[in-house]
Amino acid sequence: MAESNAPDQSPAASYGLSIETEPMEAKLAKALPSGEGWQYEPKWDGFRCIAFKNGSSVDLRAKSGKPLGRYFPEMVALLAELPAPDFVIDGELVIEVAGNLSFDALQMRLHPAESRIRKLSRETPSRLIAFDMLVDTDGTQILERNLVYRRARLEYFRDMIHADPMQFAISPATRNLREAETWLSGSGGDTDGVVCKRIDEPYRSGERAMTKVKRLRTADCVVGGFRYESDSKMVGSLLLGLYNDHGQLDHVGFTSSIADTEKPDLTARLEALREGPGFTGKAPGGPSRWTTDRSSDWEPLRRELVVEVQFDQITGRRFRHGTKLLRWRPDKKPSQCDFWQIGL
Repeated sequence: MAESNAPDQSPAASYGLSIETEPMEAKLAKALPSGEGWQYEPKWDGFRCIAFKNGSSVDLRAKSGKPLGRYFPEMVALLAELPAPDFVIDGELVIEVAGNLSFDALQMRLHPAESRIRKLSRETPSRLIAFDMLVDTDGTQILERNLVYRRARLEYFRDMIHADPMQFAISPATRNLREAETWLSGSGGDTDGVVCKRIDEPYRSGERAMTKVKRLRTADCVVGGFRYESDSKMVGSLLLGLYNDHGQLDHVGFTSSIADTEKPDLTARLEALREGPGFTGKAPGGPSRWTTDRSSDWEPLRRELVVEVQFDQITGRRFRHGTKLLRWRPDKKPSQCDFWQIGL
């Protein structure tokens, strides 16, 4: 089924909403809020998605407002076939590979070739994990209702459609702080922390009206290479590596949190250690979420330097985001920096 994005045919327009309707967002906090009136949910490692349906027309929109339906035709087809003619749902698109959620598999969907997308949609189908409802099954806007009401309507929706939980599911939720703390301590794989919502609040589109808390961990990594700053001969980022089970150093991420005052001395130190290959396993420049025109432009180093970095998420045996440099570890052997220390 083809989706329609024309303004006068959009499912969103049928509800007086815009297809660019912004999702409610969260501000980062260091600890879970406590006290009465909080609902806690896992923060899923996927693509945020608002799903609009009106009759036979379905529209999937990313957090940015851009259309997602082209890249997830199996989800468009699934929602079109559900026995509910109207709804708008806020959730997360995820893909499971080998028993774990894979952000890389989601990234692979953003491909220009429709034939490639169709092939992937059959091989690695997506799932929608819903956590809020903006328009009810009768077409009534419920954004101004509180979370307790919206959550009850979402649960009713799930029970009504009898959807396969491997295709459509509702995110777990709790009001128990200890249970939420358990979710937080176990995050870093399929989940990226915990999201906290006020149960008496309406849905505040485009506002940071929720709270998110991430589990921050540390790892000792070998500095296998570095990149210069753009248009500069000063170091811009350190390329990080961990040893795999075969004794090869795999590129796992980077850190660019280097103080400007430290860059001249550090650049000289790194340049004195330039020597290939740097990484003996997976090297920078291969397919990854960081790939840019400059991805292959890096300087390999002798494997002598070790740094401790702080990270929040691991996807596909790589740090999902840039890391924070905490300290140098001259007391640590490079060979001690392996995947085992981060549970892989």
